[in-house]
Amino acid sequence: MPTFDYQICDVFTDRRFGGNPLAVLPDARGLSGEQMQQITREFGFSETAFVLPAEGDADCRLRIFTPGRELPFAGHPNIGTAYTLAGMGRFGAMPAEGRAVRFEQRAGTVAIQIRPTSTGFHCELAAPGHLSSGDALPAELIAPAIGLQPDQLGVAAGAPRQVSVGLPFVLVEVADRATLAAARPSTDGFLRLAETGIDPPYVLLYTRSNDEFDLRVRMFSPLDAIIEDPATGSANCALAAWLAAQSPLPDGELSFAIAQGVEMGRPSLLSARVLKLGGEVAQVHIGGESVMFASGQLQID
Repeated sequence: MPTFDYQICDVFTDRRFGGNPLAVLPDARGLSGEQMQQITREFGFSETAFVLPAEGDADCRLRIFTPGRELPFAGHPNIGTAYTLAGMGRFGAMPAEGRAVRFEQRAGTVAIQIRPTSTGFHCELAAPGHLSSGDALPAELIAPAIGLQPDQLGVAAGAPRQVSVGLPFVLVEVADRATLAAARPSTDGFLRLAETGIDPPYVLLYTRSNDEFDLRVRMFSPLDAIIEDPATGSANCALAAWLAAQSPLPDGELSFAIAQGVEMGRPSLLSARVLKLGGEVAQVHIGGESVMFASGQLQID
């Protein structure tokens, strides 16, 4: 019976039982897409990453699955896979200044900078897509999906809208942490979002913060069997890019310290930075720490 090694790490955290858990199969050769989907459902995490040989000049190819679908790009699987493979020595001896690796995936090739730390590795990715956004969405459509009233949605950044730098998310701003904490995702509400053509129906709720964090966020995607995600790199890339695009700064870098997962007992810390050139968003990065949690083998018929 074929066996496949796996490792599980917690991503966007410096301690176990925080951040977003990720299962990584460092050598997924021989698995079909259907088997990858089944394995992802069996783990039950928000995503599982499968590593394959590169088809071009990248270091490897990555396939990323949620329990409900395959994704073209996602943040914490890239960060966690880079951390896992670096810890296995797959990229050779790591110089003190770190090194860059490149992962092929459906959204394009993702560049990741790996830097050694006293406890492991810090990894930061560059989002593969350019900033794109859709039209404003009616608060009356979004509010029932997240258990809030329409007049609680939309503050400084305006009405909800779908934004992407590789994977689209509906960004929704609320006024304060109390409103953020009060949100409750509704499967029926998300089904109505999907019926209107919002695909994937992923919602990132956020508020600006006045403490050690610039932003506090929650991400809901119940139709993918992820009621709430503890840390979502791709969503926070989209959010940081959107906020930077609204900034009057024409050139330079903006940075954001982002807290996620607090309300579900898995606090996560994500560090985003956005480079603007000529008034436009040129590059978006998201990074953080990871910790190893478990390893083992899968037996596949």
